[in-house]
Amino acid sequence: MKPIHICLTLTLLAIALTLTACGALRMPTRAVTSPDGRLELTFLLRDGAPYYRVHRDGAEIIKPSKLGFTFKEAAPLNQNFSIAYSQACSYDETWLQPWGEVREIRNHYHELQVNLVETGTPARQLTLRFRVYNDGLGFRYELPRQEHLAAFEIMDEETAFVLTGDHLAWWIPAYTPDRYETNYSTSPLSTFQTRSPRAAAHTPLTMQTAEGLYLSFHEAALTDYAAMTLQYTETNTLVADLVPWSDGVKVRGTTPFQTPWRTLQVAAEAGELLTSNLILNLNEPNLLADTSWIKPGKYTGIWWGMHIGEYSWAAGAEHGATTARAKRYINFAAQHVFDGVLVEGWNQGWEQGGYDFDFTTPYADFDIEEVSRYAAQQGIELIGHHETDGAVGNYIQQLGAAFDFYEDLDIHLLKTGYVAADRGIQRWDDAGNLLGVEAHHGQYMVRHYREIVKMAAEHQIMLNVHEPIKPTGIRRTYPNMMTREGARGQEFNAWCPGGNRVEHTVILPFTRLLGGPMDFTPGIFDLLLGGKDPHYRVNTTLTKQLALYVVLYSPWQMAADLPENYAGQPAFQFIVDVPVDWEETQVLHAAIGDYVTIVRQERDGEEWYLGSITDELSRTLQTPLTFLPPERQFVAEIYADAPGADWETNPLALEIREQLVDRETILQLTLAPGGGQAIRFRPATAEELKRGQPEN
Repeated sequence: MKPIHICLTLTLLAIALTLTACGALRMPTRAVTSPDGRLELTFLLRDGAPYYRVHRDGAEIIKPSKLGFTFKEAAPLNQNFSIAYSQACSYDETWLQPWGEVREIRNHYHELQVNLVETGTPARQLTLRFRVYNDGLGFRYELPRQEHLAAFEIMDEETAFVLTGDHLAWWIPAYTPDRYETNYSTSPLSTFQTRSPRAAAHTPLTMQTAEGLYLSFHEAALTDYAAMTLQYTETNTLVADLVPWSDGVKVRGTTPFQTPWRTLQVAAEAGELLTSNLILNLNEPNLLADTSWIKPGKYTGIWWGMHIGEYSWAAGAEHGATTARAKRYINFAAQHVFDGVLVEGWNQGWEQGGYDFDFTTPYADFDIEEVSRYAAQQGIELIGHHETDGAVGNYIQQLGAAFDFYEDLDIHLLKTGYVAADRGIQRWDDAGNLLGVEAHHGQYMVRHYREIVKMAAEHQIMLNVHEPIKPTGIRRTYPNMMTREGARGQEFNAWCPGGNRVEHTVILPFTRLLGGPMDFTPGIFDLLLGGKDPHYRVNTTLTKQLALYVVLYSPWQMAADLPENYAGQPAFQFIVDVPVDWEETQVLHAAIGDYVTIVRQERDGEEWYLGSITDELSRTLQTPLTFLPPERQFVAEIYADAPGADWETNPLALEIREQLVDRETILQLTLAPGGGQAIRFRPATAEELKRGQPEN
């Protein structure tokens, strides 16, 4: 479908006519509605200061909220404005994802552009662009090239979200050493004041109103700017709190300049948040001419063994990344038709880390050329690994050689890491002087992460970034940005007392994953970690680990456990079968923090896969199969919690069964406490239809 553009320019004459016609209006206003007419954003000037407000079905959901900037060594850009002109546009297109949760995405919005000019000297200019969709909205600031605003330093972005109540929120605190890697809190917004550093939270920040409406605040197309956190400043009010440079400046730039989009997703049902494409649609289209080398896949690797203490990253008697062990993992991957093998701890420098890392020199017991050759022979991608330990200057100095090294070895997927929890990102000059300790989420690191994406694309390398900047939809523009961490992942179950809370994975789809795919690394079968220490375990049933492959989307999914823990396990077949690239996604049940059921259709195929998970409470969910095509029967291969299963007392109890189903069938999903259910729906064979039951 070709994009459709309809634009209408409203001149100063039109403004004057409107004011004359309305008479009683004292402030010029502009409004734009969603294509279905239910969501309305209104821009207004109050005594020359810019504000916006939002209604849904006539009810206010965002009260008049301020916009603007304060600068270092320049007057604020937040008052004394008049409207130079405004323009309304309509846009409608359908675009195709090279990979993703769905193949086709409709990008349909109404846009309002408002150009402001200061009424006094020096008459600086500011453009505000608002886009309203059926499922939410986005807006951004644009600073055109102008004589009196060339180079600038932003000290604060004054974007506010004045809410209509003390909404229930699912949130993680900003400005902690753990970056995004904390358990989520569920509490009213007002608790930010006492329970969060600087009373600020990371985005996506999701909440539910007293009327049952769901809101999620985030940002899209984060480019050359500081990440936005949201700070609670006064009653029911959140303001943009940009992560600063080490000297306190928030953003440095020159005009022309545009900010990321500030986004608000709006849904009547929690599940509608999960199928929204707002964040992707607000990013620029794909810039890569050739995407044939960008392919999703499943992988295993030398990783979990280090977290549970079986191997070490550094060289020594327990070194994990040996040539022999890598070949065993490659054999395992090839046997089960996986796509890749990750090897961590292969390069020299792990004894000290940081500035000792050498990204082109392997340890003596790891022959990377031989392992690469052997992997290619078996049809397996060798997945590279770069851990910086926060020593970004050291990494930058070696980037060219490191990416050339991988390209020469025909390595097309790279996992990067930026742990640096205690000391932050150290920024040095060429003479070796420490310039500052920068945050993971400030403008310095946003620039760095983007440069890595671009350099990787030039070398035809896909990325899996750990300790990343949060996802804001850049995968649309650079589809080699495949997946990332950016939340509390599986590894916390290996070495953090208590591990991840039982409800953690029932919150993630409605919060972190609204930004984009997550490399959570599911598939742990040895849930008690050998029973060595009761403080360390995985807080799920075995079936829930299977369901996570459907619920927590990633285009590269890891079978994270040791290969020997899959031996003799019939449940492993689901991990072998489940795809990672999808034609369509539907949400069948959704209650944030309680339960969620998602079904996805494999891309270029007829099979569907279902994942359903719950928190610490057992659930029975009636599930119509209306997503299946009409007049066809399918075999449901069901992996279910067995009677008596319980994440705490009986986590391994699982049963596997099959039954014939069609779109008229209503399945009853019975989920144990901390459990789940995983189902593969495949077309029934002629023999199965004849017999009226699945083949064994």
